[in-house]
Amino acid sequence: MPNAFNFQVSPFDCLTPDEQQRVRAGVDIAYFREGEIVLDAAVAPTHLFVVIKGFVQQFEPDGGEPVAGFGPDDTFDGRSLVAGKVSGRFVAAEELVAYQLSREVVNDLIACNAAFGALLFSDLSKKLGAIAGRSSQHELQSLALARVDAIPVRVPHFVDADCDVLSVVRLFQAERTSNVLVRDTDAEGMPRLGIFTVTALQRAVLHGTPLERLAVREVTSFGLITVNAGDPVGDALTVMVRHKVHRVAVLADDHSGRVVGVLEALDLFSFLSNHSYLINREIAEAQDLAALGQACGHVTRLIALLHRGGTRVGQIATLVQALNAKLFERTWQLIAPPELIANSCLFVMGSEGRGEQLLKTDQDNGLLLRDGYSPPADLDAICARFTRSLIEFGYPECPGGIMVSNPHWRAGQREFAERARGWLLQPDGERLMALAIFLDAHAVCGDAGLLAGVRASLFALTTDNDAMLARFASAVDAFADDGGWLHRLLTRGEAPRGGFDIKKQGLFPLVHGVRSLALRAQLGETSTAGRLDALVAVGQIDRALATDVLESLYFFMGLRLKAGLAELDAGHAASGKVDPGRLSSLERDLLKDTLDVVKRFRRMLHQRFHLDAV
Repeated sequence: MPNAFNFQVSPFDCLTPDEQQRVRAGVDIAYFREGEIVLDAAVAPTHLFVVIKGFVQQFEPDGGEPVAGFGPDDTFDGRSLVAGKVSGRFVAAEELVAYQLSREVVNDLIACNAAFGALLFSDLSKKLGAIAGRSSQHELQSLALARVDAIPVRVPHFVDADCDVLSVVRLFQAERTSNVLVRDTDAEGMPRLGIFTVTALQRAVLHGTPLERLAVREVTSFGLITVNAGDPVGDALTVMVRHKVHRVAVLADDHSGRVVGVLEALDLFSFLSNHSYLINREIAEAQDLAALGQACGHVTRLIALLHRGGTRVGQIATLVQALNAKLFERTWQLIAPPELIANSCLFVMGSEGRGEQLLKTDQDNGLLLRDGYSPPADLDAICARFTRSLIEFGYPECPGGIMVSNPHWRAGQREFAERARGWLLQPDGERLMALAIFLDAHAVCGDAGLLAGVRASLFALTTDNDAMLARFASAVDAFADDGGWLHRLLTRGEAPRGGFDIKKQGLFPLVHGVRSLALRAQLGETSTAGRLDALVAVGQIDRALATDVLESLYFFMGLRLKAGLAELDAGHAASGKVDPGRLSSLERDLLKDTLDVVKRFRRMLHQRFHLDAV
């Protein structure tokens, strides 16, 4: 066996030195002429193949179009080897030289290395789980693998609500702590837990009652914010940002509600060694747009840091949504007068509304006004200034004009509801796009009830209206294999100049399909992950398919983020395109799996909405 075997590619990159030696001792080299069948459905497989030179196409057992392609460093067909039967016909599309590893050696490797087995033949979710579980010091320090209980949380100190504030201060000094948890009961006699901090001492002093006679309940913040010990650190960070708190109580994982510690923001950030909380504070304390612009620039650097540190894409997106919401809110607060803010709802849409935006993309935002409220005479100028500010922050102008600076995207609640109903009842191309984007709307400032009212009026129209829902859902086929790029990928054809648009081929059909199912079920969730959970709960989608759809979505988002960061590093704007020539063998393998999920999901939608009859 030559020493040239590449152990840097999946699934062999997870083998130990001893396991690599087993491969070297048991591998041979095979040769196939162009057009020769390598594996056939009628033959029991005996070897795993790793391509050295050439290209192999996989077809369904009955022929037809190719369903997969394998080039240098790609491995095939582990699933057939484990199942004992070939899943299709594998043909050498050109002269092929490949390593072949016997079934016995492969079975030995699977028995002693679970990650190898998962990457070789498991379904998509298990493959991605195996990738996340690979042990390396770099990844163990990332948000993807770290749990809250990996951080040394502070020991909780408890006092009764009747305890006087002066005694609590003495406890602060004795225990060298800056907070205590306060046990109390509410008006109905139910137990409740609050927190009293050093910061609250100011309220206690201003209360006017001598501290030795002032019960701590009078100056305690109840409605304690909590996380679970087993939650990802990234989720705890998002909770702090969203609720604007510096500490959270940590609950035991046994569902007892028992508090096991207090997680301080400074401790969390020392663990993460990044500046995400500082960005949130920068935004909150910004007194002008220039200061907000500086904070906005830090967000992109944070995304790159988290991604290169191994953080899961879903966690990055959730954190980015929380930070962007604070950024948009503070920008609007600096521009709009308080009366306008109180009588309106500023909302974002599209990927930003779903919480699935990573790098800055085109603006998608709108403004709802309370019916009966007379907006200021300079509303046009206010909204135009907001749009210009976001452009200066790096959020490009929307080519379709879906921004508050466009009068079409700001209106009173009743007028906007009528406009949205028109999108649903007369769905041509533009109206369909507007409706899809609006269904993802998420309030960021003002009265969120205005947005909820418009959404409720839309749901009322979808009841027992299958034809309308089918027209809406049919957009999942809008970019089906646009330009035949999937065929070229599987047949080793020339890739389109500029790369593939993963948004059209991967992200859009998954997002819009889930959006359509959620509209049919009248679900108020706006994120794809939240919609999938809700759809599973009401029996509208199988849990296994929902998991595959979500994992595929995150994989596509990850490919797009990686490509975008590379473009930014090279001094170019992020295009959203992915160059398949730069994908690793594992990424190409997962791309095939995730595109198969897209095909399966589309078939399900065709059946559910009777799209073939539309």
